[in-house]
Amino acid sequence: MDDLHSEHQRILRRHQREKKELQAQIQSLKNSVPKTDKKKRKQLLQDVARMEAEMAQRHRQELEKFEDERSFESVIEDLAKMDLENQPPRSHKAQRKRERMEALERGHQGSNFQAEMEHLAGFRREEEEKVAAILGVRGLEMKQIPADGHCMYRAIQDQLVFSTSVEMLRSRAASYMQQHVDEFLPFFGNSETETGDSFGYDDFMSYCDNIVHTTVWGGQLELRALSHVLKTPIEVIQADSPTLVIGEEYTKKPIILVYLHYACTLGEHYNSVRPVQAEAAGGAAAPPRLQ
Repeated sequence: MDDLHSEHQRILRRHQREKKELQAQIQSLKNSVPKTDKKKRKQLLQDVARMEAEMAQRHRQELEKFEDERSFESVIEDLAKMDLENQPPRSHKAQRKRERMEALERGHQGSNFQAEMEHLAGFRREEEEKVAAILGVRGLEMKQIPADGHCMYRAIQDQLVFSTSVEMLRSRAASYMQQHVDEFLPFFGNSETETGDSFGYDDFMSYCDNIVHTTVWGGQLELRALSHVLKTPIEVIQADSPTLVIGEEYTKKPIILVYLHYACTLGEHYNSVRPVQAEAAGGAAAPPRLQ
């Protein structure tokens, strides 16, 4: 189990490094294309969305694979315990030795697990401090959103002036993606399954169905779809990467989300933001409405 905890941390750290490198690459690409060149700018936005979608899909698959392997390890341990229970009794001396070894191992695993949790808590505090500094410059603070698989949608819902449900946001995102398959499928379909086969149209449509009917996490594809639905930019603030802006073609006041790597057990989580002095905030531009 100690090895699995360490591997989990290595995966999260690698994901964070890869995302940071990708954002630096994206920023470099943006700087190289003049804002006045609308044709190249549009192509750039499509390329950026594809790269982000590919990475998000790959990272999600790696975490899901890790969780499957961890579950398998637990089953193996349970079977091993059953085998020990079914073995004939050993001598008193051998039994006491085995029990001492098991107690030492449990203590070792417990201390390592505690160390990993403290290590993760350190990452979490550092990340939150960096985000708080970024938000503070803009007169904002982070607003906690429940980590229930709907966090991205709840964070967006929190910043809308009209009443809508998470289910409605999921439905509108999935519907937009299904109605604009040509826009989203290339980004989704460049990933590969574990068998080496490319994802296709049926896989994409199934994914859209899951957006509506399950608590599957929201990511770059869904953010882009909701940006189009709301006709507003969506900014995603991260601790160690430039702010990601989705829907730059729109001019309304943006929805601002915070993306955290270490907020939850699996690492990834979205929070909302609010003015530091919410009572004093007035005269703000009206947030977007569903079209």
